[in-house]
Amino acid sequence: MDTAFLRSVGPGYLSGFVGQNVRQSTSARRPRGVGRLNLVAQQPGLFTSTNPEVRRVVADPKNGTEGKVMKVVYVVLESQYQQSMTLAAKSINAKSNNLSVEVSGYLVEELRNAENFEQFKKDIAEANVFIGSLIFVQELAEKIVETVGAQRDRLDACVIFPSIPDVMKLNKLGTFSMAKMGQSKSAIASFMKKKKQQNGASFEDGMLKLLRTLPKVLKYLPSDKAQDARTFMLSFQYWLGGSPDNIENFLLMIANEYVSAGPKADVAVMEPKVYPDIGLWHPLAPAMFERVEDYLDWYDNVHMPSCGLSKDSPCIGLVLQRSHMITQDDCHYVSLISQLESQGSRVIPVFAGGLDFSVPVSRFFYHPNTDVPNVDVVVSLTGFALVGGPARQDHPKAIAALKKLDRPYICSLPLVFQTTEEWSQSELGLHPIQVALQVSLPELDGAIEPIVFAGRDGMTGRSIPLQDRIDALASRALKWANLRRKSKAEKKIAITLFSFPPDKGNIGTAAYLDVFASVYKVLEALGRDGYNVGDIPSSAEELIESVLHDKEAKINSPELNVAYKMSVPEYQELCLFSKDLEENWGPAPGHLNSDGQNLLVYGKHYGNIFIGVQPTFGYEGDPMRLLFSKSASPHHGFAAYYTYLEYVYQADAVLHFGTHGSLEFMPGKQVGMGDSCYPDRLIHSIPNLYYYAANNPSEATIAKRRSYAGTISYLTPPAENAGLYKGLKELSELVASYQSLRESGRGTAICNSIVEKARQCNLDRDVGLPGNDCKDLTNEERDIIVGSVYKKLIEIESRLLPCGLHTIGKPPTAQEAVATLVNIAGLDRPEEGDIKSLPRIIAESVGRNIEDVYKGSDCGNLDDVNLLQAITDASRLAVRSCVDAYVDEDQRISNFTLIDVGSLFNKLTGGRSTWGKALADSGFPNCSDTELDKLFKYLQVCLEQVVKDNELGALISGLEGKYIPPGPGGDPIRNPDVLPTGKNLHALDPQSIPTVAAIDSAKTVVDRLLERQRLDNNGAYPETIGLVLWGTDNIKTYGESLAQVLWMVGVRPSPDQLGRINKLDLIPLEELGRPRIDVVVNCSGVFRDLFINQMALLDRAVKMAAEADEPTDMNFVRKHALDQAEELGVTLREAATRVFSNASGSYSSNVSLAVENGGWEDEQQLQSMYLGRKGFAFNSDRPGVMEQSQKIFEKSLSTVDVTFQNLDSSEISLTDVSHYFDSDPTKVVQGLRKDGKKPTSFVADTTTANAQVRTLSETVRLDARTKLLNPKWYEGMIASGYEGVREVSKRMRNTMGWSATANAVDNWVYEDANDTFMADEEMQKRLMDTNPNSFRQMVTTLLEANGRGYWETSEDNIDRLRRLYQDVEDRIEGVE
Repeated sequence: MDTAFLRSVGPGYLSGFVGQNVRQSTSARRPRGVGRLNLVAQQPGLFTSTNPEVRRVVADPKNGTEGKVMKVVYVVLESQYQQSMTLAAKSINAKSNNLSVEVSGYLVEELRNAENFEQFKKDIAEANVFIGSLIFVQELAEKIVETVGAQRDRLDACVIFPSIPDVMKLNKLGTFSMAKMGQSKSAIASFMKKKKQQNGASFEDGMLKLLRTLPKVLKYLPSDKAQDARTFMLSFQYWLGGSPDNIENFLLMIANEYVSAGPKADVAVMEPKVYPDIGLWHPLAPAMFERVEDYLDWYDNVHMPSCGLSKDSPCIGLVLQRSHMITQDDCHYVSLISQLESQGSRVIPVFAGGLDFSVPVSRFFYHPNTDVPNVDVVVSLTGFALVGGPARQDHPKAIAALKKLDRPYICSLPLVFQTTEEWSQSELGLHPIQVALQVSLPELDGAIEPIVFAGRDGMTGRSIPLQDRIDALASRALKWANLRRKSKAEKKIAITLFSFPPDKGNIGTAAYLDVFASVYKVLEALGRDGYNVGDIPSSAEELIESVLHDKEAKINSPELNVAYKMSVPEYQELCLFSKDLEENWGPAPGHLNSDGQNLLVYGKHYGNIFIGVQPTFGYEGDPMRLLFSKSASPHHGFAAYYTYLEYVYQADAVLHFGTHGSLEFMPGKQVGMGDSCYPDRLIHSIPNLYYYAANNPSEATIAKRRSYAGTISYLTPPAENAGLYKGLKELSELVASYQSLRESGRGTAICNSIVEKARQCNLDRDVGLPGNDCKDLTNEERDIIVGSVYKKLIEIESRLLPCGLHTIGKPPTAQEAVATLVNIAGLDRPEEGDIKSLPRIIAESVGRNIEDVYKGSDCGNLDDVNLLQAITDASRLAVRSCVDAYVDEDQRISNFTLIDVGSLFNKLTGGRSTWGKALADSGFPNCSDTELDKLFKYLQVCLEQVVKDNELGALISGLEGKYIPPGPGGDPIRNPDVLPTGKNLHALDPQSIPTVAAIDSAKTVVDRLLERQRLDNNGAYPETIGLVLWGTDNIKTYGESLAQVLWMVGVRPSPDQLGRINKLDLIPLEELGRPRIDVVVNCSGVFRDLFINQMALLDRAVKMAAEADEPTDMNFVRKHALDQAEELGVTLREAATRVFSNASGSYSSNVSLAVENGGWEDEQQLQSMYLGRKGFAFNSDRPGVMEQSQKIFEKSLSTVDVTFQNLDSSEISLTDVSHYFDSDPTKVVQGLRKDGKKPTSFVADTTTANAQVRTLSETVRLDARTKLLNPKWYEGMIASGYEGVREVSKRMRNTMGWSATANAVDNWVYEDANDTFMADEEMQKRLMDTNPNSFRQMVTTLLEANGRGYWETSEDNIDRLRRLYQDVEDRIEGVE
């Protein structure tokens, strides 16, 4: 490497290689007063504590009196202009005899610091010129508008480059002004607005071309306005070409034209130096290239021979930001290019000067004059979405370009808002605004692997290569390239299964997925596609046996099949971080995944496919470690598993199978992993594909960001109606008899029978039943009782529950398709052309509004209950008539061709559509054919998407090193765009929620909750509500529960000028019509990771309410904050802390882990876990840390009157997963309240159009009746075999979790579970034969429930359970 090149890239280039020593040595050259201490947090918790003084340039006074001083203040998003601005000012000061330039520069994020903001105001007050660029952070933009706006008329010039509109309006150059931006009626303004709407982000590139030509035209127009407009255009040219020379000429131009004091500068102003808008660049090339042919000619013939590369070497396409090259801030690019080439890869680095990077991608990443790509992988280093910057994006255009290229798309990023040291020391990792702009938005394009590859120097603002991150990025990119180039027969694939809780009965756990049947389908597909799968078993059942070590794993042997024994010396040699694990686990091998001498890797090989079992987290049997471990580490067995995959087995890719494992939840930064973060250490360089449930985008996003997974969505089982059974069915028949005989003499007797049977069915806590004979009641009173019972029966019968488990690559049955479409048809879709729901269309046909029918049914009105049931039945028949046209002989929909069934039927019969006829036959002949046709055309498109899954196809594409197109995750009922599955899951733009629809829905739910509690509490409102925010729920509902919190405290969210939800307004008490309710918000770890900006929004809202000067009897937030401020000796803002979660990188309260393994001693231990792990506060005044604030957490919880959670999807209810009880604070609050009163617990159910608010115990009872105790559910699960029995066992354990945290489980639930699964000998045998380990867990759960006092039962039942436990133990251990 020649010395001229080193001089051209500057000293920062070397710091990437010699690292810390160079950075430390710069302290000797810092100006006085700007030492290292000034760069450390002055206000702990701010994301950046860099000192703006490092950007200050102070001019020496000029000789004589003729000179003038131009004082410039600039605010920018990124620091890459720092060097150019500083060098330009110093150059002018050195050259000019009559102009001095003083500069004060700020990064926009620095204005959060109160001291910095005060200094900024002082600098603006003394300035001549203000310059701003890329100011898009709303709350900071407001500070700038407030400060600069007050001085705008006095300033000689205000020059603002792309920022939010309020900041752009500050622009002022002579007669040129943007103060009326957006109000212009001119033809040019209208034309530009129209073109922008038509062309989206490509408009920006059109503007770049306009920038070059317009100044030439304006030059010849005589008016001052034209010349001032020309100056602004030239300013933009200088800025975009941001080299020191261009910035120097920009400053000179402004000084000459607009700074009035003194003569013009005696230095000539040169025209802007123009660079290509798009092109190719290489640090060793003589110039930028504008044609790929010219670049390849230089690269292949001049550069490549000296690097030891050939045309057969893999090729990585890099996407760069032009501004980094022209500001000479490119050492991070240089370092990565050098690393890739040293590892044997060719590179094609392309750039854009605008924000549409799809243009150079589409122009330069193909062989000249062909559609054949010339790259194996694309790595974007810009950090931005492919099309559009921080303000607006065009994701469809980006996806179209990437789908055509069909290569993996990695989006890596440099630090923007933090210095290297700040990021390195941060537990959170990346600044939340950078996560929103440069991680979330690229994910919508299908980007993977957000690796931080460059840091930032706090002194110079220059980018610093992070060599270990660059090594990791280069290695991962080359592994993806290898997938494209290696033959299928030679590729080694590691399929990783999960086991949680740690028990052989739980091998192959995954939400809603029949794992072994799906793995078997994958093996078959890989074999057909040319992969070496060896001799695979003949069935999924045989596959289970082989992985679980033949039948002995279920009956005789305590061990799984051991695929590899890793000696301790081998492990210590290959696992470079093994020593770091000894603090938590002692020396290797430890006692987990170990035989005492070796570390054991469990699994089975089939040709070049390895099916392995991921070790468990390791803390399951040690609740005290769960209690005290804020963060931990994987155990040696866990590390050995991934060490084996990478270094021994040498896997080309790993496929994590189903939702979800432990890798992505290992300790480390939330986003932006460093080399000490365990997810990064474990997955290291292996490409990671991950099957993830389509309805869980939040945790899928964690997997993408923390374990670098390319996710592939799979369909969750369609939801069916729960139906009625046993006594509930008999009760339904009695209700039917009453309806037909109510006017006869038998009506009273039947009513008595209904009341008696309702009590036998334990409905007395759900329905108000009379204590006396029904003969003493009027007909209307009897109707209300029967209507209320009937309403509860319909609620149970129509409750949606997932039917069975999904199998990858298996088409849905007709029954499953009908269930899905009925649910889709049940919601209005105004966004799809104002499509009405089927229930609404039917109700309108009989002159009713569906909302009124819902209300009447909820009140037990017998006529409305009957009508709603008739509407429900008719809806099912109508949808069935549509689906029947596509059913094959196996009653599945394997091939789908979209046809207009309705029109076809009309032509054949001259009558109504099939669904119109079905509705008429059901008693609804007057439904609008126009509305029905709109709805059923939509349903047919949805049916096509259900059938057209790409789950296997996406996997094959991923393993071939191709692009997996992105798609939203969420509930396919609410958002059918989730379909078809087989997409690279993404969440949503976190700054887009809550939406208007979510706010409306939230208001309805909160109003119902408050009204119900007020009626139950003698008219008093609850003072404090404790509630939980979940990541997935807020993605599915677009922020409903987030909006609920805001409505409780009486704050209205609104969008900023870019449509991002960043603004808050306090709703006046007169408008609110009730007191402001205090809240304690417990954010899940996943919500914290995905929505930290929304946590800031909530914190700002609560503090806004606390600081409002209002009576405390109408503002409970202020009431409690004032009390707590006095009691704890803190400020009011500090006392108003109400937004809590785990420590960074930590997830859950671990209550669920303790309950699942049964090792906890008493409830006090569980409550201590909850308080210790969930008591970390978020503070929008100090957004950089999650601060342990257990005292404020406990004080806030001690005022809680109501605890509250949301259910938003039929797929997941309270006992389906352990998350819900893990985050429930009911008994915690009871222990903290001075009066020891247990708070009322409510659950909002928005799974249907008719939202309900129920008590927690009501919801647990409903869950038990519709799932655990429902033959339709448990028989479907048991029929699924091994995995199905595990699902039954899991529901029983989760049900007991609600006893542990809230005493919310009625005794009869345990009693009926015992009768259903334990008292029936045939059922015992089926469970024991299918999955003995899970059956043992079921027996254990019931014994534990009795032992802990949650279930009172007969001694005979307990004796039977003890005998069963011994029997199943003997079976598992092989004792005859």
